[in-house]
Amino acid sequence: MTQAILRFNGRAFTSVKKHRNYRLFFLGQTISLPGTWIQRFAQAWLVYSLTHHSALAVGVLAFAQFLPFTLFSLLAGVIVDRLDPRRTVVSTQAIAMTLASIIAAITLAGVVRPWHVYVIAFLGGLVQVLDAPARQQLTYRMVGRAELQNAVALNSSVFNASRIYGPALAGILIAAFGAGICFTINAVSFLAVLAGLLLMRPQEFFPVEASRRPTMMRGAREGISYALHTREVLLILILVLVVSTFCLNFNVLLPVLAKQTLHAGPRTFGALSAAFGAGALVGGLISAAQGRARSSLMLLGATGFGVSELLLAPASSIWLACALLFTAGVSFTTWSSNANSIVQLAAPDHLRGRVIGLYFFAFAGTGSVGGLMSGWLVHVGGTRLAFLVAGVAAIGGSAVVGRLLRTGRAPMRLEEAATERLAA
Repeated sequence: MTQAILRFNGRAFTSVKKHRNYRLFFLGQTISLPGTWIQRFAQAWLVYSLTHHSALAVGVLAFAQFLPFTLFSLLAGVIVDRLDPRRTVVSTQAIAMTLASIIAAITLAGVVRPWHVYVIAFLGGLVQVLDAPARQQLTYRMVGRAELQNAVALNSSVFNASRIYGPALAGILIAAFGAGICFTINAVSFLAVLAGLLLMRPQEFFPVEASRRPTMMRGAREGISYALHTREVLLILILVLVVSTFCLNFNVLLPVLAKQTLHAGPRTFGALSAAFGAGALVGGLISAAQGRARSSLMLLGATGFGVSELLLAPASSIWLACALLFTAGVSFTTWSSNANSIVQLAAPDHLRGRVIGLYFFAFAGTGSVGGLMSGWLVHVGGTRLAFLVAGVAAIGGSAVVGRLLRTGRAPMRLEEAATERLAA
């Protein structure tokens, strides 16, 4: 058992051990991402407090955060293909640190208003639209093709580990010192990321094919055309779009699940959020130990995610809800890390930024629409209806995409068999 655990740990952290540049990046993320979650929680709480407990105001905040992905994800990929990814991430992280410093200053000075928070959230979303594909592009340059699946899964693990304790720490800090200290901590945490990025050795990056600098519109058309004419990439993007739109609206559903369905309070909300985050962390570590990305595991993860949400629909026990959310978290990371890696590895070097931009459009671009839809479903039939629709969408989408992927590969297998017979 001990040897098996040691082998698992060795495989799970391969990228950290083998690549100095990624090790610096990973350590910086480990310090900085908790600050990101602390700020997200504090922003929602601050808006909720400033508007005298308006749930609509919190919805507007979420809309402001997601709207940039809806509007600009496609063009962001073109920009990333035109720029050096390391310098781009340095710039986006520096701007994010500046935004965190601004909201910290006006909050601590006692002059903050709801519209200030909305503007900061929107500008932060703009930064993330560029940062997300650039960060994925940089990950490829740091670890290469062989360890990309491992690094993507580790990135997801750090993100979800921070999601477990970041909001809890924010709650303690807000109760003791107010929201301003949360924004201050986040601003300071960016120094770790920037230090790691600046200490990297560019000469150790994996080489990629030199690309021309396309115009914005032509570049966007090239990326979309590639996705439309590459069957596996197109089907994966469709599955990501379906699951993300219908199934990832936990920011809307979990508070209602805790208060109205389970008749509990904020502690239960925290427990539900932590259960999903813990499952996502475990799923990320398991995915990191994979040898390579597999579409079969992607489909298994998406199906498991749907089944978990389907079973959540009638759940009335807090413990059962936490167990199902833990399972949903494991399935979520298994699905998303494999989908992300397959799409990146399939893309040619000169189009990778644009394809990643399409991935993030599918993953987050419909977040605002999905949130509104989930809110309407809760209004009509409670969380039971919302989770029922989410589960059916994920299971149905996985079944259809899985079948289409198999039928698309059948002619290739027949052709390979014929070639082998001729060779024999």
